[in-house]
Amino acid sequence: MKFIDLKKENCPVDYALVLVEMEIESAIKEGEVAIKVLHGYGSHGRGGAILVALRQMLSTYKKQKRIVDYFGGDRWNIFDKETLEILNKDKTIYNDEDMGKANPGITIIVLK
Repeated sequence: MKFIDLKKENCPVDYALVLVEMEIESAIKEGEVAIKVLHGYGSHGRGGAILVALRQMLSTYKKQKRIVDYFGGDRWNIFDKETLEILNKDKTIYNDEDMGKANPGITIIVLK
């Protein structure tokens, strides 16, 4: 699974979206199952600008069938159906440090 740390990059929203778009295209070519994006949750607990813009972009990508789906880190656990589907395709993801932590500051992008 690919990992993008947008918090570390500390980049503006537009740059973050371009970076994620490039990583999606790269991950698809590389045959990756999913991408984990660390974007943070915003300083006021309502969702940061990158989170909001990213999920809007991913909603469009899903409608265009460029990605299969996406979901927040609050669902990134072994009891979630989509998470289990990802894990069945790539067993190495079981060791992910964010698994089961209900982290709203990440988004999982499902590629295949």
